[in-house]
Amino acid sequence: MHPMLNIAVKAARRAGNLIHRSTDKIDQLTITKKSHADFVSEVDRAAEQTIIQTLLEAYPSHAILAEESGSHGESEYLWIIDPLDGTTNFLHGLPQFCVSIGLQHKGILTQAVVYDPVKNELFTATRGQGAYLNDRRLRVSKRLHLADSLIGTGFPYTRFEHMDAYIGIFKDLMQKTSGLRRPGSAALDLAWLAAGRYDGFFEIGLKPWDMAAGCLLVIEAGGMVSDLYGTDGFMKSGFICAGNPTIHPLLLQVMAPHLTPELKS
Repeated sequence: MHPMLNIAVKAARRAGNLIHRSTDKIDQLTITKKSHADFVSEVDRAAEQTIIQTLLEAYPSHAILAEESGSHGESEYLWIIDPLDGTTNFLHGLPQFCVSIGLQHKGILTQAVVYDPVKNELFTATRGQGAYLNDRRLRVSKRLHLADSLIGTGFPYTRFEHMDAYIGIFKDLMQKTSGLRRPGSAALDLAWLAAGRYDGFFEIGLKPWDMAAGCLLVIEAGGMVSDLYGTDGFMKSGFICAGNPTIHPLLLQVMAPHLTPELKS
């Protein structure tokens, strides 16, 4: 395992253990509302501090971009952190959430960890060296037809200006696939796509920390990731379409009639 990935795994496990221990006392947590349907708990903040501390102990000169505390430092190495992706699920006792840690080097994703503390599933990737679930090599699915495919997504929940486009895409895919799923953690959705549990995934309005690790997992498992137009500005725009190499272009075809210029990266 790459030394930097090793440190990221250590950080993710520490945060995951902290989160898992908190699941028995959700009703006692201090919760703040950031915006409509967007919450943060003391557990998010404590998990984030644990991650940052672990990373900076090993690499004090590296920069951080984290969901709750924002941007720290300047470096060609940037750790992109979501300490608890799926906070709303967590706060309701719904066991679908994870820790997500990605590393960019000079703007290119190089390391990825997505850790599900409930199922004890550790998804990891190093650029050029494949993606893994625990110690098993991951490959995206081999499904060839939309009609046989299961597609993951996330509903818009804070930004509703693209709702009509999203509903149009959703309506088409509902009729053209074998199913759509919305469990509520984009980082885990992307990890599951890498593991072949989904055949494709799309979402509108994600943040870099929702996607960074998951996108590298998909790429290293042999999948494709783009914005909704098939270009590569998804980390900046937050509009993402991913899939196995056959399903990805088919998803883009379904989306094309619904897209507006605002949905371009």
